[in-house]
Amino acid sequence: MDQLPLPLEGVTVVAVEQAVAAPFATRQLADLGARVIKVERIDGGDFARGYDTAARGLASHFVWCNRGKESIAVDLKDARGLDVVRRLVAEADVFVQNLAQGAAARLGLDAAGLCAAHPRLVAVDISGYGAGGPYADKRAYDMLVQCEAGLVSVTGTPEQPVKAGIPAADIAAGMYAFSGVLAALVRRGTTGRGGPVEVSMLEALAEWMGHPLHHALHGGASPARTGLAHAVIAPYDAYAAADGGQVLLSVQNDREWQRLAERVLGRPDLGTDPEFATNAARVAHRERTDALVAKALGALDADEALERLQAAGIACARLRDVHELAAHPQLAARDRWRETGSPAGPLRALLPPITLPGGKEPLMGDVPALGQHTGAVLRAAGMTDDEIAALRRDGVVA
Repeated sequence: MDQLPLPLEGVTVVAVEQAVAAPFATRQLADLGARVIKVERIDGGDFARGYDTAARGLASHFVWCNRGKESIAVDLKDARGLDVVRRLVAEADVFVQNLAQGAAARLGLDAAGLCAAHPRLVAVDISGYGAGGPYADKRAYDMLVQCEAGLVSVTGTPEQPVKAGIPAADIAAGMYAFSGVLAALVRRGTTGRGGPVEVSMLEALAEWMGHPLHHALHGGASPARTGLAHAVIAPYDAYAAADGGQVLLSVQNDREWQRLAERVLGRPDLGTDPEFATNAARVAHRERTDALVAKALGALDADEALERLQAAGIACARLRDVHELAAHPQLAARDRWRETGSPAGPLRALLPPITLPGGKEPLMGDVPALGQHTGAVLRAAGMTDDEIAALRRDGVVA
């Protein structure tokens, strides 16, 4: 049987993008078969290129978010450079931008204006706080939005709030932009019209705050910061094993507690002891509950502790660092790793988490050098070599 094509084959995306939110969204589109033309500044390109040099001299953020794209370097402050982008947009299916608030509108690249001119176009504006309201013009970096959205207030220990260790606000906005594009393309398939898509980092992350937000909205207290522990379930935490490893477990109901007490703690009496038999009792006696679990697991190596917990039907995990994630046996067993090309040579990368059995494998294209595809893209847009040479000579494209 022939393989199904990738779902976005034939879709062309033009992106005036930087940092994480928009590039992460458009990388998902590229992985699913779309042609993504990334428009970068001529003076250094997407500033995420300069975040670090960890990926064989390239920036890890850029490598993560930009594989499979064509890069053109254009000066949007020059009318001729702006005309280049407008010519590309006129032939595109999707346009995505996350410039500073108001910048796209000043260039005539805002979603509403572009969709009015090109009714079949799906145009996406990604912003920090949305187009209106008192925060519209505030600078919006990931950590700042994590704070404004309340994520930091529920993350950390009782003594110290902390931000998430990944750019959660950027990722949330990127994923809603991605799903917004897919939804708009489906609608275009039935109506023939595209339309604007608006996503703000604050609103995306506020949605992800649904549980603590609704808990507080409807009469509950704000959730306490409890580190790796759960605020209202016990035992639910990380415990040190004899070899220094950290083992996490989660007991979700009293039947599981009885199995844990009998088969791991070696104390079947705790299953019916009124001070531990119910979750409410265990939470009320959290320190004693944790001490009992810590003592039992602390006498075992991490592998042995995990085997016993698994055999007892207790949800458990190992606390891994990112190097251990890269060597995770489950990812290896499911063949989730590939190599992508880059200006620095082949780089290891994970397959995207969307799996479409029976179809082609995601593209996993190369990470582009700055302006690598400028000439080819402009020729495909109908410009002559002489016209391109003149733009290069004048510093409009690179």
